[in-house]
Amino acid sequence: MSKKMTRVDLVIIDPQHDFCDPSGALYVKGADKDMERLTVLIKRVANKLSNIAVTLDSHHLLDLAHPGFWRDAKGNPPNPFTIISSSDILQGRWTPFQPSLTKRMLDYVKALENGGRYPLCIWPPHCLIGSKGGMVHPALFEVLNGWAAATGSIIEWVSKGSNVFTEHYSAVRAEVPDPQDPSTMVNAEFISRLMEADIIAIAGEAGSHCLANTVRDIANEFKNDAYVKKIILLEDCYSPVPGFENLQDQFITEMTGRGMQVVKTTEFLT
Repeated sequence: MSKKMTRVDLVIIDPQHDFCDPSGALYVKGADKDMERLTVLIKRVANKLSNIAVTLDSHHLLDLAHPGFWRDAKGNPPNPFTIISSSDILQGRWTPFQPSLTKRMLDYVKALENGGRYPLCIWPPHCLIGSKGGMVHPALFEVLNGWAAATGSIIEWVSKGSNVFTEHYSAVRAEVPDPQDPSTMVNAEFISRLMEADIIAIAGEAGSHCLANTVRDIANEFKNDAYVKKIILLEDCYSPVPGFENLQDQFITEMTGRGMQVVKTTEFLT
């Protein structure tokens, strides 16, 4: 009887120009070096990887988490990193660019606050659909295509963020799913494939936001922390958004407490 092969899935979160290049709109300090280490790892363990999934932040310019979506009483947009609360909307400090959206946005921000993960934060416009900012880090893209050609495998590209009325940090689901948009609901096929893996290696950006929430949602959809032990966070292949380091620390503490492992690339699959 032949020995069962270990199935190793690699999930790479948002390895895009705007996060990973110092000239990017929302550069995550250290992300360029993270991607360099990740490319070295993929070359080293290419024949041991069963599947690779890559998530892609994909936004419109007018997005509820971009400045152009909001106006103050004088008609000015918010600065990046402004936090907008439900009380801000109720008191008229911030209004959507289309006033008819006010109730919808108030309901959204209240739902976001009740969810308890993040308040509504305004980011610099980033990873715009069709722009250079949304492109995959060049060296990583080259090694991914090399892996696909050498193994005859198809990379799974997971797009998220194109619904302008909800944030979509996690590759599994939007922060507040839009009942009219199936792409914001739980990506059950993605979860089902990961459940079949023996090892799930995670890398990408940012450790404080998109990577953190993707891992949390994978673990929550597994329903059983015995599956969480399959998740290995590649320690030298992620970084936090500057100023949000505490959120990354909280995520790692939370998930290692549930069984997630943290391993350096130099020690992974050696």
